[in-house]
Amino acid sequence: MKPYVYIGRQITNEAETFISEHCDYNIWREAAKIPRETLKAELKEADGAIIPKVPVNQELLENAENLKVISNVAVGYDNFDIEALKEAGVIGTHTPYVLDETVADLVFNLILSGARRTAELQQFTRKGKWNKMDDPYFLSKDVHHSKLGVIGMGRIGEKICRRANLGFEMEVMYYNRSRNQKVEEEYEARKVSLDTLLEQSDIIVIMLPLNEKTRHFIGEQEIQKMNENTLLVNASRGPIIDEEALIKALENKDIYGAALDVFENEPLASDNPLLQLSNATITPHVGSATKQTRDAMDLRAAKNLVNGVLGSGPVDIIKELR
Repeated sequence: MKPYVYIGRQITNEAETFISEHCDYNIWREAAKIPRETLKAELKEADGAIIPKVPVNQELLENAENLKVISNVAVGYDNFDIEALKEAGVIGTHTPYVLDETVADLVFNLILSGARRTAELQQFTRKGKWNKMDDPYFLSKDVHHSKLGVIGMGRIGEKICRRANLGFEMEVMYYNRSRNQKVEEEYEARKVSLDTLLEQSDIIVIMLPLNEKTRHFIGEQEIQKMNENTLLVNASRGPIIDEEALIKALENKDIYGAALDVFENEPLASDNPLLQLSNATITPHVGSATKQTRDAMDLRAAKNLVNGVLGSGPVDIIKELR
């Protein structure tokens, strides 16, 4: 008998076909997100599951006696309660690597748009406000040859460094728990203290995972160490920045601006002050949102699921469970 798995979100035909070759399965095909009670009920019989980005905790797992693997279609896994997974004996997987270059592209989109104010000036133009040439209002800041500080030097950080150094001849600094020899040797990056990075960078990019140590890692004190010419970019997880402190700094023009793909609460509420700030460039958490990358993520999640239920071992087990 084939193992039985549940797919709690829509996936590509290729990924579904791959699963069907190895497993019996059921799938949630509605456009709306699966209700939590429905997901809990489905997991009671499943040997494995692909799920939407929902909290995976003791409450979800308590009656899933056959469950061997939960497969996330994302590189982040802050939705996983690690201790609950350990207690239940369930493997958690994610989808790294396949989205690294795509997210790095989006980061540079944010850098360029935030520095050159293209999103803001597009709205200015669309509203019919462009009525003279060489308006001083249009002035922005250079990206090339500026100082870039990267907080968190993992795989995506490396891709950002390559673009910065080789493409824009930027001076790159980074803050990380451990030294990254590759970016130092290939892209002339310097490992510095957090204070040095905050004080000296023209552009700061945050690429940290979200956990209890990194929640509000950038707060009021850290923002105060930046200068009025600093652009702050975040494409990792919203709660890493204290959003209230950031909004205050943007309103007071304590920093040049912020370019954000992620937020403390998502989707972004219609009354969030960031929506009214011209020095905030915002996108709706689309770091990996290209068709090619999302298709690759679905297939990788499917392979992790199948390998997990067949006992051959998923490739992308989260590090805390290896």
